[in-house]
Amino acid sequence: MTFTRAMLHFAGACLIVFAGADILQDRFLYFPEKAAIEDLVSGGLRAWPTPEAFRGLVADPASEARGTAIVFHGNAGHAGHRSFYAGVLTRLGLRVILAEYPGYGPRDGATGEETLLADAQQTIALAHRLYGEPLVLIGESLGAGVAASAGSRERDKVTGLLLITPWDRLEHVAAHHYPWLPVKWLLRDRYDSVTHLASFDRPVLVVVAESDSIVPARFGKALYDALAGPRQLMVVKAAGHNDWIGHVDEAWWQETISFLLTQPH
Repeated sequence: MTFTRAMLHFAGACLIVFAGADILQDRFLYFPEKAAIEDLVSGGLRAWPTPEAFRGLVADPASEARGTAIVFHGNAGHAGHRSFYAGVLTRLGLRVILAEYPGYGPRDGATGEETLLADAQQTIALAHRLYGEPLVLIGESLGAGVAASAGSRERDKVTGLLLITPWDRLEHVAAHHYPWLPVKWLLRDRYDSVTHLASFDRPVLVVVAESDSIVPARFGKALYDALAGPRQLMVVKAAGHNDWIGHVDEAWWQETISFLLTQPH
């Protein structure tokens, strides 16, 4: 086989690998779980804004709400799995919206960065129109990337961001897990929170789990270091990516929400 022919075979093989990686990318990044609305509305949670126009779940505090928090969840499951946010935050006087992504839970639609971000912007705009400010965005893992980007695009409506186990750029996390792949060239969805928040001037609280093996804490710290506006870093000691919630108490949540609601902007 001539050198030229060998190179053509190699190039063809690379194209097949890259094409396959692109096709499988959504399956590595998004793990939606389907569920009917009636399976999600319980324990004080109801369809939001209506069952017919379902965009997530909402829970109200016992007394008049002091503000609204929108939670953008991680890449697996559905919004109903995050009811713990509603439990703790309604006790602190916040109205809580557990936003659902297209393709997750009872919602139709395709996954993908631009789809999720455009949808999140619509959710933020609707919540702001219905409830006004203060409006806090909470994102966990993938949801931190969604909250960072959508929050920057809707900055005039957002009071602050709480980013839990976030990354700076998705490509860094991908390269950590797949060091033998040219992930910078393969990734279609970038979730570049450093770039999205470069000029964000509202308070941002970054929470990293000390023993996180999925999104190592250094990536969240790199995002924190890149922030130019009001910021705070909280490290949850001895916690992993999925069990951090069991390592914090109500006083921790009070401190977190107080930072976001009391910072000038």
